[in-house]
Amino acid sequence: MASNAAHCLAAGLLNRQQADALTARLLSPEMFSGWGIRTLSSKERRYNPMGYHLGTVWPHDNSLIAAGFRRYGFDREADRIFVGMLEAAMEFEDYRLPELFTGFGREEYGVPVRYPVACHPQAWAAGSIPFLVQTFLGLVPDALGNRLQIVNPHLPDFINLVELKHLRVGKSAIDVRFQRRQDGSLEAEVLHVTGDLSVEIVHRNEAKKEC
Repeated sequence: MASNAAHCLAAGLLNRQQADALTARLLSPEMFSGWGIRTLSSKERRYNPMGYHLGTVWPHDNSLIAAGFRRYGFDREADRIFVGMLEAAMEFEDYRLPELFTGFGREEYGVPVRYPVACHPQAWAAGSIPFLVQTFLGLVPDALGNRLQIVNPHLPDFINLVELKHLRVGKSAIDVRFQRRQDGSLEAEVLHVTGDLSVEIVHRNEAKKEC
């Protein structure tokens, strides 16, 4: 059991029953360290929490897994990864996530244990948090078509307000606010658009809005 299986979620390859079973397995104690999902299950013979691909936690890998959870509607499950990555980043210099860190459980040490020779910083680790933000806010840009879709925005419960300023989409730009409603859902409000950008806001079970 390895984290590679989770990429099937990101690619949309699984049926609902398979997705349910895989998501539950990925978030079980054998795979989820409390900070993120390990590359290899702690129940496997070759598991080593300090092994490069044998049980360590990779931020970019976890951002793809969270995107897969969101794709199948597992928003609360995706929250656990997003929160884990944010809290792990707080334990590193300048809030920079390293290439990887060890797979020791959060309950064992209380902080993410460093991998001695991890690249730090590293580009795809640095890109994992912006990708998580894009995934959770449901931003689907089409620069060539001069179009932006905002599809089912969602954030963990402790984040109630996010504003993006001068978000570039092709030659256009947008300012947009995401704010928690009283019912707990997230509302997207377009504040300003520069250029000829079409914005479409789509919520599950709600009619879409064109801006």
